[in-house]
Amino acid sequence: MADFYHTQRAMRQMRRQALQRGVIAILDVGSSKTACLVLRFDGADQLSEDNSIGSLAGQSAFRVVGAATTRARGVQFGEITAMQETERAIRTALQAAQKMAEIRVDHVIACFSGASPRSYGLDAQVELEGQVVTEAEVARVLAACDVPEYGAGREVLHAQPVNFALDHRSGLIDPRGQLGQTLSADMHMLTVDADAVQNLVHCVKRCDLELAGIASSAYASGISALVEDEQELGAACVDLGGGSTGVSIFMKKHMIYADCVRMGGDHVTADISMGLGIPAGNAERIKTFYGGVHATGMDDREMIDIGGDTGDYEHDRRTVSRAELIGIMRPRVEEILEEVRVRLDAAGFEHLPSQQIVLTGGGSQIPGLDGLASRILGQQVRLGRPLRVHGLPQAATGPGFASAVGLALFAAHPQDEWWDFEIPVDRYPARSFRRAVKWFRDNW
Repeated sequence: MADFYHTQRAMRQMRRQALQRGVIAILDVGSSKTACLVLRFDGADQLSEDNSIGSLAGQSAFRVVGAATTRARGVQFGEITAMQETERAIRTALQAAQKMAEIRVDHVIACFSGASPRSYGLDAQVELEGQVVTEAEVARVLAACDVPEYGAGREVLHAQPVNFALDHRSGLIDPRGQLGQTLSADMHMLTVDADAVQNLVHCVKRCDLELAGIASSAYASGISALVEDEQELGAACVDLGGGSTGVSIFMKKHMIYADCVRMGGDHVTADISMGLGIPAGNAERIKTFYGGVHATGMDDREMIDIGGDTGDYEHDRRTVSRAELIGIMRPRVEEILEEVRVRLDAAGFEHLPSQQIVLTGGGSQIPGLDGLASRILGQQVRLGRPLRVHGLPQAATGPGFASAVGLALFAAHPQDEWWDFEIPVDRYPARSFRRAVKWFRDNW
């Protein structure tokens, strides 16, 4: 436990150093693309000199000065499967973004999907030694949370206090400086497969970069795609990626649950490829241009040239109706949404005061998806796009960049996590985090 706590503290310290230097890179390592944004932190006053819009949603601290994407290599289901290929993709994206920004970057904050996330709700209560809640008292109540045995081979990715209560007053965002006798805290803890984190850390290290933070894609997408009211009242963000679909639930501006479905847009492409007997590249093109999930009478008559370059004239001149294409795509999209429904039901989503569901990620661009999702997931479904951050190029404003933009907001204004508080050594939870994080000692 102590090792992991100190490592996360070290990464937070590195993030602060990077912000003082004024530049940091954002890395979204996905199954279909690797995206990199370079952020410059100048302070609020320098941004509005060019007569552009002022600060948005607290984003005045930074602007995007470089952005690049490359096709993902060596990543499946959001997890690295070929280290050298992924390293090459990261280097390609980073070099292009650095060239655009005309600046060298040493520190990156990375996010990844997949890795079998599991959520735990923890709580604790302590009697205050004085009457005023101090930073030390908050650290004490967080340290008193009884961490469950989450199994070997797992790592804690996020551990965020989501609610504080002082005596009989609950729902406090920050109790510091307030008076009371008893302080209680609720904490959300997210664990992931250690191997997935380990591989990502090692890959970033092989690219000669310093890791200044690591986050879950589902969390980052929720930060950027949900508007403030949705984060406050309760909403779910469904991030339809290439290899996996992330699900996160927010309440009172904190993530209270996260999970992932090991299916995404690449599986729809694979179905088209197998169903029509064409290469995956052609299938991706046909899905992008002609795909959908609702067939109408028109679609029986709209014929799509499949194309090909096998040299067999008859084979390469085949056509398929759009209705047939939709017939291949729809079952898989329904299956993904049904799996998401199972995850939301397991989290007790129907008990939240607001049941807004926001679809984002590259896979959410299939025409008609919101209508199908509202039938499977519930009535209140909308398509979400990431917040407009300062300097973001037009090409990076689509839903496929929700997690990259969310990670930029996370870099600028991270929420309080367990390791932001100075927990005395003798207060480390005794039962928790049995496995010392040996790989960090090996890799750092």
